[in-house]
Amino acid sequence: QVQVVESGGGLVQPGGSLRLSCTASGPFWTYVMSWYRQAFGKNRELLASIGHVGEHYENSVRGRFTISRDTAKRTVDLQMDNLKPGDSAVYYCTARDDGGAEYWGQGTLVNVSE
Repeated sequence: QVQVVESGGGLVQPGGSLRLSCTASGPFWTYVMSWYRQAFGKNRELLASIGHVGEHYENSVRGRFTISRDTAKRTVDLQMDNLKPGDSAVYYCTARDDGGAEYWGQGTLVNVSE
């Protein structure tokens, strides 16, 4: 079983920045890594992915969020800038293997508030 662990959530003021980090067990270099979020009462949404052919961003976060990967450290980060109250949510990291199985972390809470 692939273990996925997120860190870096917390409370931040509107307009501020936060950096989330994620690590996964197993053959990290083979995974497509993604970040999702789920706000209270809303569906879970994909934010960004990074794989073998580059990065993908959803329109809602393009230009404000940046996904990056350090294979040597086995981490994938999500740099979030110019945060808004609407970005408040539980953020999840996933690792998808070559067989298509997707493994989820427990999530980390981000609260954007004064």
